[in-house]
Amino acid sequence: MPPLSTYFPAAVMLAVFLLIAVRQVGALRLAIWQVMLGGGVAVLATGFITPEAAVRAINPDVMLFLFGMFVVGEALVESGYLYQVSFHFFERARSVDGLVLLVIFVMGVFSALLMNDTLAIIGTPLVLYFADRHGVSPKLLLLALCFAITTGSVMSPIGNPQNLLIAVGGGVPNPFVTFFKYLAVPTALNLFLTYIILKIFYAREFHKTPLAPMRETVRDEHLARLSLASLVIIAALIVVKTVLVFLNAGVDFKLTYIALAAAAPPLLLSPKRLRILKSIDWHTLIFFAAMFVLMEAVWQSGVMQSVIHGFVGRLASVGLTLAVSVAASQVLSNVPFVALYLPALAHNGAPVKGMMALAAGSTIAGNLFILGAASNVIVIQNAEKRLSTLTFLDFAKTGAAVTAVNLGVYWGFLRLMG
Repeated sequence: MPPLSTYFPAAVMLAVFLLIAVRQVGALRLAIWQVMLGGGVAVLATGFITPEAAVRAINPDVMLFLFGMFVVGEALVESGYLYQVSFHFFERARSVDGLVLLVIFVMGVFSALLMNDTLAIIGTPLVLYFADRHGVSPKLLLLALCFAITTGSVMSPIGNPQNLLIAVGGGVPNPFVTFFKYLAVPTALNLFLTYIILKIFYAREFHKTPLAPMRETVRDEHLARLSLASLVIIAALIVVKTVLVFLNAGVDFKLTYIALAAAAPPLLLSPKRLRILKSIDWHTLIFFAAMFVLMEAVWQSGVMQSVIHGFVGRLASVGLTLAVSVAASQVLSNVPFVALYLPALAHNGAPVKGMMALAAGSTIAGNLFILGAASNVIVIQNAEKRLSTLTFLDFAKTGAAVTAVNLGVYWGFLRLMG
């Protein structure tokens, strides 16, 4: 039996989870990034991870990707171009029902194409604008955004990092066709059922006052043109990356390069570059740096590996794969979980639908609790910067229902696929 001290990093992780749920100690109100920073400092100060290992644990690709996308998002907001271009997608929203449905499906589809973290950054100020413009509950629209970009990203090999890992490292044949064949229909159904669940939980927020969408004017034409250039760069380079990955071209074309290339126009050519840099969400970057340190300490303890490997040999059913993926992703985060789990699953000769169950389960884990997906944290941190938020309870009480429905739909559909 390992010494009790081995479990200290896991205990810190549990404390972080609980503090994020409570968000308050006495009269002290804590932000998510402050709680995670405290966890990272705790394992570092007690020697469970060395300073050198802590620095190595911070993934520069994730940090630079988020930085670049934050720059693009802030430029879109600062110029006013975000609200103008959104008019083309949301002008048909004449009621709260229509608005919520459009948020869910538009954001869900785009998250499958542009990756869910990108939509979290761009979508948060947009749905808060809709909430203010139409007198709709910010909580309702923030939840719709979180659930949409998590669920929508399931059906694409480039919808989120764990799906890309499964597509490339799991030997999935013809990934785009395979993901679409197994996951597109249940994902579309889950997006609609998410609307039904929100309608039940937030019935009073679906007021009957007709909405009047209005085309916003751009505040800064020059910055708007630069923002458009950034969006074109993102779309074009994602196409290039996708082609290179699935042609096995052997070119290391990281998402980081896409984000930094997209950030270049506003940073290099806009006189508002310092204002943009000052306004980006630095607290979320601190959160992720601290999270990497804490998770590395937990990883080095070996506790999580022993727990997960205990299940691998028994994953004969789609249902168990889905359930374990959802549960383990809450504490280990979905990308590290998939990185740990995928080789063992492949070694046991898992069929394609087993890989699809892993993709679905590890992704919809983000619909259960805030920490289940990085995109949730991005949305909430970005919202708090704009004086709105979602509490742990706000998220969990609706997310539990959404996740249960998600699991049932994916389980049923994958079972039918034979």
